[in-house]
Amino acid sequence: MTDAVSVLLVDDNVDFRQGLRTLLGFYVDGPAKFEVVAEAASVAQAIEMVETHHPVITLLDMELDQGTGIEVLRQLKTLGADTRVLSLSAHREDKWIFQAMQAGAKGYVAKDKLGSQLYEAIRTVLQDEVYLDPALASGFFRLFHATSSPLPQVSEDIHLTEREQDVLHWLVQGASNETIAKQLYITVATVKAHLTAIFEKLKVRSRTQAIVKAIKLGLVKA
Repeated sequence: MTDAVSVLLVDDNVDFRQGLRTLLGFYVDGPAKFEVVAEAASVAQAIEMVETHHPVITLLDMELDQGTGIEVLRQLKTLGADTRVLSLSAHREDKWIFQAMQAGAKGYVAKDKLGSQLYEAIRTVLQDEVYLDPALASGFFRLFHATSSPLPQVSEDIHLTEREQDVLHWLVQGASNETIAKQLYITVATVKAHLTAIFEKLKVRSRTQAIVKAIKLGLVKA
């Protein structure tokens, strides 16, 4: 069995940290398990625990008792700390997501979605990829484009059918498979089939990656 994946929990609510411990206990990443090596409740404690324990993953709340998760992210970036930070927050507003990702977070998960998304989010950032709930991603990229220089279109020979373009349009809006099916008057199974084809053509493995690449290539507008 390989070594456990070390995790740091940063949240000023001890009950919430205990809940995360319990949730992580159910997860297995391949042959490895997740091991909580330390906890922190403030900015200073978070930095100290990262420097002491060098966790592979840091689960970071955006609002702490003394300071914010953004401060933690900025200090970790300055220190060059080698930990993948996944931001957890009750805030779903675009500005919070944008600030967290801009400061160095590898992913962002709304706290009310932890039960269904935390495992996928952790696995994604462990692969050095970015995780964003597709329902939040479109708003983030709209704000990103509004506050930065336009991304250059990348020349790639990608040909989507008209229906695949329709599905991709709704995907970027953060729509679920069920919503896409209703909007396009097709079945959920058909939506899934189109998504599989889109993922293959874009050479991606997730909805978030598809959104990122589609916007980067100019296939859709954010």
